[in-house]
Amino acid sequence: MIEVVHRPRKRLFLILILISLLVATLSSYGLWIVSLPGLSNISSYLPMLLGVLLAAVLLAAASGVIGIILAILGFRTLGIFQGLAWSAINLLFPMAICLGKLFDVDKERVERSFIEVSNHLIKQKHVTVNPDKLLIMTPHCLQNDTCPYKITRDVSNCRQCGQCQIGDLSSLAAAYGVHLAVVTGGTLARKVIKTLRPHAVLAIACERDLTSGIQDVFPLPVIGVLNDRPFGPCCNTRVDLKKVEQAIKNFIVDTDLTQDKEDKDGGSK
Repeated sequence: MIEVVHRPRKRLFLILILISLLVATLSSYGLWIVSLPGLSNISSYLPMLLGVLLAAVLLAAASGVIGIILAILGFRTLGIFQGLAWSAINLLFPMAICLGKLFDVDKERVERSFIEVSNHLIKQKHVTVNPDKLLIMTPHCLQNDTCPYKITRDVSNCRQCGQCQIGDLSSLAAAYGVHLAVVTGGTLARKVIKTLRPHAVLAIACERDLTSGIQDVFPLPVIGVLNDRPFGPCCNTRVDLKKVEQAIKNFIVDTDLTQDKEDKDGGSK
């Protein structure tokens, strides 16, 4: 069965985040009202302290959401807003998922919209790194399921037979001088990042893994590329190599290697 993935819309995630912020504000006010009598009996200062604390958290979240909206609209935002934006996402994302279920919005649609927003925020920062500080991370399900060679420990074990795209990704990584790692899950992914210490990551995965991975490694900049699943999830998945190469160019756009790669491609035609 062929799985068709439509281009995600950023506005879906933004709408859910705004509603989540409203719910959080009303819930915080309700908590303060309910706690008021008991706190007043203990100390007259406690209601005010709780109110200030809740207001500060909500103000930070609201500033983060405003920062996200301004970035999506193309306005440059200060670094502090970018930090608050990610804090707001981490705080409100679980509520946005729950609201999506309430409105009968598929979880994967919300996650795809989040990935699109995240990619936009990273691209707006114009992050550029040296090639040896960029890591391409891909799931093992991209490897052909009948392949006898283990590549999660060493990608060079790939025989580049053409049965899957690991060989193509290896060639792409070698051409641009970037790292490539094939991982089986979040634990191995975190270990690879800890070992290589990249300054940026180009991650290929499904919606769930990309969403959790982007949040786990923050503030490390991550560009997410969704895989294609013509045979269902976690089995002989594919990826658009043009999107991968474009993402590489965006990260190392100021290096001479990009031009060298283009020269090689031109000479081979």
